[in-house]
Amino acid sequence: MEVRVRVIRVTEDVDATEKYIAGHLKVLESYGVTKVTSADRSWVNNPNTYLILFESMDDFRVLGGGRVQLRSKGYPLPLEDAISEIDPSIIQYMDQFGELEVAEYCGLWNSKEVAGFGIGSIYLVKVGVAIASQFNLKKLLALCSPATVRISKKVGYEVIESLGDNGTFYYPKEGLIATVLAIDNVDELPTADDSEREFIFHLRNNTVHETLETGPKGDMMVKFDLIINKNSSS
Repeated sequence: MEVRVRVIRVTEDVDATEKYIAGHLKVLESYGVTKVTSADRSWVNNPNTYLILFESMDDFRVLGGGRVQLRSKGYPLPLEDAISEIDPSIIQYMDQFGELEVAEYCGLWNSKEVAGFGIGSIYLVKVGVAIASQFNLKKLLALCSPATVRISKKVGYEVIESLGDNGTFYYPKEGLIATVLAIDNVDELPTADDSEREFIFHLRNNTVHETLETGPKGDMMVKFDLIINKNSSS
């Protein structure tokens, strides 16, 4: 099996964006989650939102992905809306950032199809952190489920303990816990595990390349194109 991993600006590839949304909602519904702020569609009109897409090379189905959303006028980050009702101090926290200085990596999902080839949550997290260095950010944020907190810490995220209950909230519904985390130094990732930092830096230094990944289902050829075009018309 072959997949390609590419980055698009959401306003420039409507078809691929709709495929990403449909796949994400399907995964959420499989977990019984039907109403979350990350399911809001307002970001599709934000030219400062970018999608990482894992696509089948056979039929160009979207098999997984994630969203890097930069904070800009009229477009607060999804976690701001998610947290503000529970902890209004998120408003003051976000006021320290100017236009396009902070982003959230959110909306991560992958099909079981690719997970079986070794491309699961940790893979998506690492690719997102890899491309984030192209945006000159002061901070990269994430709102994580318990299953991805440990993974996120491995790539350099740290819990923002000043928010919520030591960084945790009941979200997206009562009984489910989410943790807010941040990477303060996106370029150097000083707190990341050595092996994860090495993988991320390899992606940054080789934005266009292919590699063979192996999982329980066998081998998968992964073709990367992580060059971001930020200069096209908005």
